[in-house]
Amino acid sequence: MTQSPETLAHALLEAARKAGADAADAIAVQGTSLSIDVLNGKLEHAERADGVEIGLRVLMGQRQACVSASDTRAETLTEMAERAVAMARLAPEDPNIGLADPAQLATGWDIDALDMIDLAAEPDPADLEARALEAEAAALAVNGVSQVQSTSAGYGRRTRHIAATNGFSGGYTRTDHGLSCVAITGEGLGMERDYYGDMRMHRADMMSPAEVGRIAAERAVARKGARKPATGAFPVLFDERVSSSLIGHLLQAANGSAIARGASWLREALGEQVLPEGLSLIEQPLRPRASGSRPFDAEGLPTAERAIIDKGVLTGWTLDLATARKLGLQSTGNAARGTSSPPSPSVSNVALTQGSASREDLLRDMGTGLLITSMIGSSINPNTGDYSRGASGFWVENGELAYPVNECTVAGNLRDMLRTIVPANDARTHLSHVVPSLLVEGLTLAGA
Repeated sequence: MTQSPETLAHALLEAARKAGADAADAIAVQGTSLSIDVLNGKLEHAERADGVEIGLRVLMGQRQACVSASDTRAETLTEMAERAVAMARLAPEDPNIGLADPAQLATGWDIDALDMIDLAAEPDPADLEARALEAEAAALAVNGVSQVQSTSAGYGRRTRHIAATNGFSGGYTRTDHGLSCVAITGEGLGMERDYYGDMRMHRADMMSPAEVGRIAAERAVARKGARKPATGAFPVLFDERVSSSLIGHLLQAANGSAIARGASWLREALGEQVLPEGLSLIEQPLRPRASGSRPFDAEGLPTAERAIIDKGVLTGWTLDLATARKLGLQSTGNAARGTSSPPSPSVSNVALTQGSASREDLLRDMGTGLLITSMIGSSINPNTGDYSRGASGFWVENGELAYPVNECTVAGNLRDMLRTIVPANDARTHLSHVVPSLLVEGLTLAGA
């Protein structure tokens, strides 16, 4: 019988003890994924994966090493532990590593309150295929769609358990359901494509397949005849589907790892205003039915809501234990890890204050400029915040969409950009990163 992630994590710890480790933590992840792709009304690809991954971190004094495997036999666990101890003895010393003090550990969490598990039976492959086919048919029914590039439906379930020699032991399970469609309009050099997708923890929250296919198709058709925009300085509206990338750059700059390396354009900005005064950026690790939710972090510390930005002011860094020690601070309960690497700081769910205006209101107010709906590539200077990315979307004239654009570059400086953003009220609240469309003034566009 397959061992549970909890049993495997504790078996790894026992193996580490027998191998002579001073301290250790272990992670075991058991998962199932099912994906179905259809094309031209027929099944294109079906895949199911069931597996277990295990990881062990061993500490010998102030030295550490990580090993991982997908083989859970007893002899493999023993070999992993012996190898990790041998590697740790040869690793360089790091004065900042170490497990949490037992007094810091999370206790008594309410996993049910996070509502991360769909209790319904795993979907049948035929059901997923039917949903994908319905989405594809809906996309093809939209006038102007020349073909559907791909339509996929999927399901996943993952259980992870973390245990450590400091006494911590905890785990949780999450499920996800997904459906996506990519539609194409035009042919040859005039071909344009766009997509839409929906992913939820609970099947009952999913959009209908027909709606997913229709939105993907309408987005693609709207891009027909795209051309380069003008070059110059213009206001830019980052559509809700790409606006979270701007906030993502801010989160990266406020990550403790970047601060500890001195490679962040925010390194001297603690306590300063980095967003407009009325905007806050709140981390919400305990938000129900959100993909980033977690009752404790990868080092066993409790998670809690915190204001990363409070009324425009940067309040602190995102920290795990090691980066906190290096900076002389306390962990914010933000450690994350896979099976093959040590913990590192990472945010969970975040939400930016929404505005009172709609996206259409912001388009009207911007007059002439660019609405960005897709971005490719990036050139971000982590030390200065200088920003340059490829973009496509729609040119705006007199507050209305004039024509689709592609092959342009938008550039500015993140510090200046973020201090002037104006949010709309259109953020989708079920996403892990709840960020509305954002209007930024005076960016440089390079087009025709």
